[in-house]
Amino acid sequence: MSEFHIGISGWRYAPWRNNFYPKGLVQRKELYFASRSVNSIEINGSFYALQTPERYNGWYADTPDNFVFSVKAPRYITHIRRLNDVEEPIANFFASGLLQLREKLGAILWQFPPSFKFNEEQFHQFLQLLPKTTGDALKSTRKYHPDFELPEHSAKTTRLRHAVEIRNQSFIDPKFIKLLRKYNVAFVIADTAGRWPYAEDITSDFVYMRLHGDTELYRSGYSKSAIEHWYKRIKAWSRGSHPKDAKLIGKRVRLHESLDVFCYFDNTDKLWAPQDARQLSALLGIDKGLEKQGDLFEEIKAERKAS
Repeated sequence: MSEFHIGISGWRYAPWRNNFYPKGLVQRKELYFASRSVNSIEINGSFYALQTPERYNGWYADTPDNFVFSVKAPRYITHIRRLNDVEEPIANFFASGLLQLREKLGAILWQFPPSFKFNEEQFHQFLQLLPKTTGDALKSTRKYHPDFELPEHSAKTTRLRHAVEIRNQSFIDPKFIKLLRKYNVAFVIADTAGRWPYAEDITSDFVYMRLHGDTELYRSGYSKSAIEHWYKRIKAWSRGSHPKDAKLIGKRVRLHESLDVFCYFDNTDKLWAPQDARQLSALLGIDKGLEKQGDLFEEIKAERKAS
């Protein structure tokens, strides 16, 4: 059976306070609240700076047992070094503690800037560096951090999922799609209101989506019909089928019979992301395990009063 991880990109946004987050909710409880309103969140802070094992452990503890995070890889690798000499920076990223998320680690997102162009050999070398399992991560990270250890009780065979988001037209190349399929890395299906290239090639045994805004990048919400549009596509992909009108770069290939789907709303500027994620969750029937926000706030207040 496919699993649907539908959520938001980040959770710390000042405009959400007194709106999505009820008035009086303390900031340290925002992840607790958000992780019970959606079933997955994409961590953004890791894109701007390396985090710490203690912080990842705290996020793990703050979220429900069935919750899943995805982690955005550092811009230092993708935007600053631009994949040049990045073996050690990748090791530093894993040493920063993301594996402390254990079974709650869903996928790792590698996002590239609009100015970054496709170079087949360079990208091939980069994909070779990405660890496929926690055991691979242990081995490659210890090369630069000899004391690095996996979290207690972690298996070395746990698979690591990687997804790549592109924003330059040069990647609209069948060679790029073929390369991703070779390494079982997901091509991110990114809705950017027409700002950047769009395609729907499925290159891995899971689907990774980022919805940045229906008609205006980062700022517009998704109408009922737009949510239904994405629902139908998600259902098709999860069953191993291409939508009939799929926009593809490479050849139409046979997909796995069942695909997990990660979908994150990144239209955060106007408070749309949480409500859009909840609407899509309801259509997919995964909202039953999510708490009603009013009841959740009362629960948090009661816990605070008791302590």
